[in-house]
Amino acid sequence: MKFKHLPVVLLSYLRRKNKRSLIRYSFSLKNEQGLEIGGPSAIFKPMGGIPVYVFASQVDNVIFSTLTLWEGAVTKGHTFNYLPGMVGYQYIAEATDLHEIPDGSYGFVLSSHNLEHVANPLKALYEWNRVLKSGGMLILVLPEKENTFDHKRPFTTFGHLMQDFNDNVGEDDDTHIAEVLELHDFESDPGKEAFKVRAADNLTTRTLHHHVFSTTLIREMLGHCGFTVEYQQQLPPFNLIAVAKKI
Repeated sequence: MKFKHLPVVLLSYLRRKNKRSLIRYSFSLKNEQGLEIGGPSAIFKPMGGIPVYVFASQVDNVIFSTLTLWEGAVTKGHTFNYLPGMVGYQYIAEATDLHEIPDGSYGFVLSSHNLEHVANPLKALYEWNRVLKSGGMLILVLPEKENTFDHKRPFTTFGHLMQDFNDNVGEDDDTHIAEVLELHDFESDPGKEAFKVRAADNLTTRTLHHHVFSTTLIREMLGHCGFTVEYQQQLPPFNLIAVAKKI
């Protein structure tokens, strides 16, 4: 527990009623070691909506490449700086393939605005479940489409996710590029030309939102992959949050 950050968390708890349940779940992970997918994420920091970093004993991280648009150059090893003075282990791996990590290694898994960039969400969730201890917690944050550039796109169906899983779809999948380029809200996107370039090279950039999630779809896919959903919440401006436990 990082005591110097507790006043910030306490003040947030007192002032923001819509964060209280999320802060309580964060506190329940005190002294646990966890794994983040695609971090670090502002939402897990002391002033974020789910300040897990403050309470965890250590947070390790998985990122798909040694060079990303979000984090720049990344080095494997004890290099994941998620809070000042706090360092976890950095894995270089796909979210769907964590074979370096033994079964039941972690007390929790975190993922914020990451799973929408994964072509095969069910495959990823099965892996995240595998590396969790029995009763381990998953905190999943996904974009609420109504307040993002995806608001014109239809929600993905569970059947679609199942088909992707059965077909063992990989990150080179370009099925959704046409839909994204047609329905992405380019009128509100100041970086629309750069987005189009990145979308054309998605295997490298991971720009695309392959799927569009609803609270119902989130609950259905988590249940299918061996989790029980304990709590769901929308948190402004565009976060759909689910807290689930490994069955």
